[in-house]
Amino acid sequence: MTAARRRTPAPPREDVLAAAMAMIAERGLEQLTMAALGREVGMSSGHLLYYFGSKDELLLRTLEWSEGRLGAERARLLARTGTARARLDAYVELYVPDGHRDPHWTLWLEVWNRSQNAAAEARDRQAAIEGAWHRDLVALLAEGVSRGEFRAVDADRYAARLRALLDGLSIHVAIGLRGTDRLQVLDHVREFLDETLLGQG
Repeated sequence: MTAARRRTPAPPREDVLAAAMAMIAERGLEQLTMAALGREVGMSSGHLLYYFGSKDELLLRTLEWSEGRLGAERARLLARTGTARARLDAYVELYVPDGHRDPHWTLWLEVWNRSQNAAAEARDRQAAIEGAWHRDLVALLAEGVSRGEFRAVDADRYAARLRALLDGLSIHVAIGLRGTDRLQVLDHVREFLDETLLGQG
């Protein structure tokens, strides 16, 4: 086989996922096509489809890759010494989008939207991502309660409600809803935590 006909090895899958995330950050999700990503990583769209099967699978794999990185950062933040409240604030700051068109949240919203018609296996993988955030929050809340820093709340129920609040406000930030930005959302959440976890009664 001549050098001209020798196949160029495909880039590692993680490099493809990193390139997809970078394209979302730089150009927006609407510009992430299989053809455009293929040009970015030196693969044909056919090869990408061979590796991922569909754009839905590519998006979910990219989200899982991004969540793996966020999960490592979350673990580092939650392992800090100090008060449970300080670590809870760090958790919230990691959760809330950086701003309008935050690439991770842009991807999350697209995967959520597509999940309405997704197979059970894909929906289970999304649930696993959600579950990791939930379990870490429950553990942190339970620690704060046991130390007497927080009121005696049911950690699992409180975590479900807090994450629903965070999701709703985060969507406002990610889509650029007028009058809502990251700093305003963080202020709202801190006030809510003060009233419901630190208040008496």
